[in-house]
Amino acid sequence: MHKMAEGRKESGLRDSEVLWEPESVGDSHKAWGTTEEGDLETAGGVVVSGKGIRRRSALLAAGDRFSPGGPASGGATGDVEACLIEAAKATPRRSSIIKDSTRQKQEHKKTVSFSSMPSEKKINSASDCISFMQAGCELKKIRSNTRIYSRFFTLDIDFQALRWEPSKKDPEKAKLDVSSLKEVRVGKNTETFRSCSVVDQICEDCSFSLIYGENYESLDLVASSADIANIWVTGLRYVTSHSKQALDLIEASQNTLRTRWLHAVFEEADVDGNGIMLEDVAVKLIMQLNPGLKESKIRVKFREIQNQKGKLTTRVTKEEFTDVYYDLCTRPEVYFLLVQISGNKEYLDAKDLMFFLETEQGIINATEEMCLDLIRRYEPSEQGQMNGNLSIDGFTRYLTSPECNIFDPEHNRVCQDMTQPLSHYYINASHNTYITENTARSASDLLGYIKALELGCRSIELDVYDGPNEPVVSKRNNVTSPVSFHSVIKVINQYAFVASEYPLIMCLRNHCSVGQQKVMAQKMKMIFGNKMFTEPPDSSTSYLPSPEMLKRKIILKGKKLPQNTNLPEGDVTDEDEEAEISRKSTDAFFVAKRTIHLCRELSDLVSLCQTVQFSNFQDSMKKQKYWEICNFSEPEARTLANEYPEDFVNYNKRFLSRVYAGHLGLESSNLNPQEFWNCGCQIVTINYQTPGPMLDLNIGWFRQNGCCGYVLRPAIMRDEVSYFNAYTKGIVPGTLPQVLHIKIISGQMFPKPKGSGTKGDVIDPYVYVEIRGIPADCAEMRTKTVHLNGENPIFDESFEFEINLPELVTVRFVALDDDYIGDEFIGQYTIPYECLQSGYRHIPLHSITGEEMEHGTLFVHIATTDRRGGGKAHKRGHSVRKGKNIIKYTRIRNTGIKVIDDTFKTAGQPLREAADIRENVQNAIVSFKEICGLAPTANLTQCILTTSSRLLNNDNTSAVSLNIKDKYPYLEPSGLVSEIQKKVLSSYDLVIQETRYLIDVADTLYDKIQQCRMSGKAGL
Repeated sequence: MHKMAEGRKESGLRDSEVLWEPESVGDSHKAWGTTEEGDLETAGGVVVSGKGIRRRSALLAAGDRFSPGGPASGGATGDVEACLIEAAKATPRRSSIIKDSTRQKQEHKKTVSFSSMPSEKKINSASDCISFMQAGCELKKIRSNTRIYSRFFTLDIDFQALRWEPSKKDPEKAKLDVSSLKEVRVGKNTETFRSCSVVDQICEDCSFSLIYGENYESLDLVASSADIANIWVTGLRYVTSHSKQALDLIEASQNTLRTRWLHAVFEEADVDGNGIMLEDVAVKLIMQLNPGLKESKIRVKFREIQNQKGKLTTRVTKEEFTDVYYDLCTRPEVYFLLVQISGNKEYLDAKDLMFFLETEQGIINATEEMCLDLIRRYEPSEQGQMNGNLSIDGFTRYLTSPECNIFDPEHNRVCQDMTQPLSHYYINASHNTYITENTARSASDLLGYIKALELGCRSIELDVYDGPNEPVVSKRNNVTSPVSFHSVIKVINQYAFVASEYPLIMCLRNHCSVGQQKVMAQKMKMIFGNKMFTEPPDSSTSYLPSPEMLKRKIILKGKKLPQNTNLPEGDVTDEDEEAEISRKSTDAFFVAKRTIHLCRELSDLVSLCQTVQFSNFQDSMKKQKYWEICNFSEPEARTLANEYPEDFVNYNKRFLSRVYAGHLGLESSNLNPQEFWNCGCQIVTINYQTPGPMLDLNIGWFRQNGCCGYVLRPAIMRDEVSYFNAYTKGIVPGTLPQVLHIKIISGQMFPKPKGSGTKGDVIDPYVYVEIRGIPADCAEMRTKTVHLNGENPIFDESFEFEINLPELVTVRFVALDDDYIGDEFIGQYTIPYECLQSGYRHIPLHSITGEEMEHGTLFVHIATTDRRGGGKAHKRGHSVRKGKNIIKYTRIRNTGIKVIDDTFKTAGQPLREAADIRENVQNAIVSFKEICGLAPTANLTQCILTTSSRLLNNDNTSAVSLNIKDKYPYLEPSGLVSEIQKKVLSSYDLVIQETRYLIDVADTLYDKIQQCRMSGKAGL
């Protein structure tokens, strides 16, 4: 697979960062090294000033447990862009592992830094976050003047203040009192960030802001990695909520729900009751609690603990068992999420879980009883189940359960309208179905039909030749291992409707003599019986029957003799695809196609799918019958799609098109079905014996309708009066443009690529996200590489994709090894856009051959938002309040039919008015989100919850009252309110006003549009 350049650096700022101008530095302290005014610090580095004594005491108080950063480097103020590029290059790589701190001197004479290479130490509790903050690390401080300063931040031992250095301010002023903190806000969601001219170069996941004071001022910070940002956000929220009680919690951390559960598990397995157990028993016990964890890693962790204690025995104590489980089985990203949801508790109660389900997972009408049931099912501890508390282990189990799968379970059944004409559906089609290996010389095998039919294929192929005694199915010129025709149709009859009861199209490529054709017809009648659809087409209609009408029917596609003759046989052109490709690619193109004799018995079995030769769109639209189908080779179909995209779409509204791979090589490679789906081609054939991205795309695409083999095309590609060109840039008429937000959080249990030639099991994974659809929607992005970690690599990277036609989009997630020999593929998952579930989801990875991996998953967050006004997606940093409301309206194209053109002209004004109203509501909601300090992916429930905290007085009494007026909720001040509260109320009122106006006029506008529609119908 082609590798993209790394999408972004692993520092908080991207490739071309903004240069910061450092504040002046005080006198240096000899014992810690010195720095001169103007020196710069890179992410993770430490510049030491006269405040070094205070920093040293903070480090000692924190137990020197964590490394605050990596190597330091110096620099001076200069050209912004050039210096930023150098700063980005100097930024050290980070992993999701928090390191123990050790000091190492660097080459720079006037700086000192801390190494980021010591032994692994994961964050698995609030105490770890607090210890890390007390040890301190470097963060970048964003100022409103677009300057960025590198400063070393620490939390006081008594949790009273957050301090930073170096600073030209008095040491007692270069601090922020914890008591003044109003909220800790994640992402780039303050006015400072939005007004920053280079906000797009700052990583969203590394950014956070501290909102403080009565005027809600902000201290805006960027960490060197998303992991570091998560630690600060979690720790500061905890300290703000718990104050001095946090210290008591740290000291009493052994009494948590999780620890008590682990002790109970240990004691139950300790049959002797001695408080110790054999290492083998402890290893097996941890593997039972956390399936997928490698035995070797557990043993190494036990040996580390034993070596630290100088133990020679291999027996494990209760405390050692608990420590190893905490260290190996705690996923930091899940812990950070749990603390965020729970309001800084170490567990979720039913109300916390209900809030999570409603606001993040998109579950409507979640109830407390539903949440208690989830807790009972996923919480491992009996105490948690009884108390209605979900620990991190229970929360992890829930997140990895089928209930949090990324695939919407509604699409596991047939969920689309199946009463449309057959030509309005994409049909899952197999090419060279009888071949089971990725080569044209492979043996014919019945397993090819079984596999295709079990995967939901509704179009299969049979190449039939004369055999010694009866017809055989075989590849052209392949006489090594043919399969008897009789065996093939018996298998087809057995498996035809196992995976789907909708019609099966059997593409018959007949190369037999008349005698063996009669044998074929006789056997099909005998074996298929009344499943065979042989009714003559209804000439009084214009469209094919629907899949619903053709349930459990087998439709034979092939040549047919003219109906106006009673001859027992006649000549028809031979359907030899390879010969046809060869003919068209050489000088033989002008030579007439080879013909064969066709018997009447076989001809009479062909009804709805009579194969004819395509000439051009103009003739076909006039002369072709709806029951006739044309074959297109890949090059031929691509030429038509590129030169006549609108005509191809209109043609496919009435007629079936079959596209097959246009190659003559020995490899059964696959075409890209997406480019032919984009112009409406229904039967795009795929070699199921050839694994790879195109097969993954095809299988993923046809999962969206219960794997029944039929997917309804978008309305714009079905409606008689519609215009669609897949190559048109910008918005698609009749569809609402959207933005897909994908955050790749982490991976779990990535295996080593099967074909890798490297020694050992260590890999350097990264994740590649690919969007396929119409050309305007196609995009690809990749995460950073996480080195030497395939078990729980933390990526924490967010991407945005602009989607113009969601109904034609598929999303493919691929995990790859960046340091590979021979094979880089780890696993993949392909899903239609319509099947995505929003919220925090786990993605089950599939192997190259399509099997689901036992434990390999991706942890992601999915959100979709409307793209306001069409055109480009809303650019962060440019508020809707700062510009004019510009809307790009859908263009109305003249059809040349006066009645239709006049109707749409009349409807133009109410349609524009409706678009304006919708845009005003969306703008009001976006402004409300900005005022609340939330990301564009937030929903109104989250906005209301944030608003409620803003509208509290100092004594925690509400500053407003809720009044229902004309069924609408209004917020009115109860007394004096601050300026920030006025802004919140004003923004909320705007949302109510715009929404109310939309509701008030919606019926009137709808009636106007309906009147235009009815007058148009009357005119026709």
